[in-house]
Amino acid sequence: MNVVNTSIDSIDRRLGKHKSAARVGIGGPVGSGKTALIEALLPRLHARGLEVTVVTNDLVTKEDALRLQRSGLIDPERVMAVEAGACPHTVIREDPSLNIAAADTLAARFPNADLIFIESGGDNLASTFSLDLVDYWLFVIDTGGGDDIPRKKGPGILRCDVLIINKIDVGPVVGVDVEKMSKEALEIRGGRPVMLTDARRGFGIEALIDRLEHDVLFADA
Repeated sequence: MNVVNTSIDSIDRRLGKHKSAARVGIGGPVGSGKTALIEALLPRLHARGLEVTVVTNDLVTKEDALRLQRSGLIDPERVMAVEAGACPHTVIREDPSLNIAAADTLAARFPNADLIFIESGGDNLASTFSLDLVDYWLFVIDTGGGDDIPRKKGPGILRCDVLIINKIDVGPVVGVDVEKMSKEALEIRGGRPVMLTDARRGFGIEALIDRLEHDVLFADA
């Protein structure tokens, strides 16, 4: 886990002494399924009694935010958009102040929220999150991009708290051995978590929530 999870805020959350929404980054290449993953998570988190808000990032639009606001899965007021206006790396790594401000606004507006998801604009395998911005982060790749993606060893793949291989249903169609891809990813990450999902059909989503509850919300601490 990121060292930021040893902060006073996180320790207090672990002990149940302080209500502070954990901030979870979701990054990955364009089309890997980041927004679809959030859409799959929202109703299942709600079913577990967990409150969520979302910050989305796009280059010069609010498309992802509008998609979530219109989805019927979340109160539209719980979604805020950040328009990066430049390389997506900038607002989640080099200068995350816009995202910090958006997350702070949502935290103040919804003080009972358990999680704030911060979805990065789609970018390449070098995309990483500043630990000033998030407590924990997921990196999403998909089988449609090829089984060699883990072997490319981008910083996003190596440094994230959980690597998610999404669209596992697509693997057989494009000739990708999903089991081999997952095994190679685990080896490259030194055994750190790798999870398989099919966000559209909900496969692997409950297991991901279990991990978030354990690692981020300290549900069984």
